[in-house]
Amino acid sequence: MNDKLVIIPTYNEIQNIEAIIRKVMLLQGNFHVLIVDDGSPDGTGIKVKELQKEFPERLHLLERSGKQGLGTAYIAGFNWALKRNYAYIFEMDADFSHNPDDLIRLYNACAKDGYDLAIGSRYISGVNVINWPIGRVIMSYYASAYVRFITGMKIMDTTAGFKCYRREVLETINFDKIRFKGYAFQIEMKFTACKYGFKITEVPIIFTDRSKGASKMSGGIFNEAFWGVVLMKWRSFFRRYKR
Repeated sequence: MNDKLVIIPTYNEIQNIEAIIRKVMLLQGNFHVLIVDDGSPDGTGIKVKELQKEFPERLHLLERSGKQGLGTAYIAGFNWALKRNYAYIFEMDADFSHNPDDLIRLYNACAKDGYDLAIGSRYISGVNVINWPIGRVIMSYYASAYVRFITGMKIMDTTAGFKCYRREVLETINFDKIRFKGYAFQIEMKFTACKYGFKITEVPIIFTDRSKGASKMSGGIFNEAFWGVVLMKWRSFFRRYKR
């Protein structure tokens, strides 16, 4: 069975993509990488194809036409990974806001400590965010507090996008029932894993805002999360979560 796959969704990440791939490839542990590119017009996919010649067995590319949303990119990646029998499946951004070195710590939390889902958490040991305006830090921190209040999850960083799943988690979740397509997708996946009773831990990380390329965040993302979690919680009362 293949072991570790890091899924990185991209749209216009030409300034970061080569560096992030090379960094992951240098890590101990033989990590594989799957880039899910939504038709980046800046040549991100073309650069990945060039690098595949250097890393033919470990670097993979899934190309999609146009921007289809973060959630659908990850679900496409999850399905790709499950078909190829990866045991540990990671989510990570392309822009170095997530330190690739922390992939090893997330892996160890699942493979050695026995957790089903390990979350790279900005808030489990204080507020560990660098280069964000204070307004965005406050918004993010209290957004997680709001999600905890609505859902009852005991997770400090409910919107985190740096994670390691054991394959059993992704095999259990019915992706057709995941409603969110944007960043609230991260909340819904954690909530669903909680409802199924999987063991979840938070691994403290330092999150550093991107220095290259443009952020994909928008006001609509926060609106989706604010109103969507209420509906998500309501729908959960009418679902059975049985493994």
